[in-house]
Amino acid sequence: MKKEKILSVTKPFDIRFSEVDSMGVVWHGHYAIYFEDAREEFGRKYDLGYLMMYDKGFFEPLVDLSFKYKKPLIYGMKPEITITYRPSDAAKIIFDYEIRDSKTGEVYVTGHSVQVFMDKTNYQLVLTNPAFYEEWKKRWEVDQ
Repeated sequence: MKKEKILSVTKPFDIRFSEVDSMGVVWHGHYAIYFEDAREEFGRKYDLGYLMMYDKGFFEPLVDLSFKYKKPLIYGMKPEITITYRPSDAAKIIFDYEIRDSKTGEVYVTGHSVQVFMDKTNYQLVLTNPAFYEEWKKRWEVDQ
């Protein structure tokens, strides 16, 4: 049985004043931005950036994005977000997320996202993995 390779990135970040409500708690809409920042960091580390995919002829729209709040993030905290790639045979890019307190390791938020491929020329959904993505999966040994 082949051991699954795990591709993951952890990125520290600050909770800024502009991200919290009057109670000092992060407004729920900012979690999407934290997840986006994690996806960009993943792309830098593993050569799967948005501009590279765009240059190959594709958009990668989000079709599923979810959060599970376990504890509120508070102004002044310095949490970290971990993004983990989840391999799939389908023409999708799937990630799991975890936001933790960087000091205690306590989990505050978990989440999940799914992106699909869309041909940038005619805006059509692509139902099979583009060649560049198949090559990427082989390079990082995450092909199913």
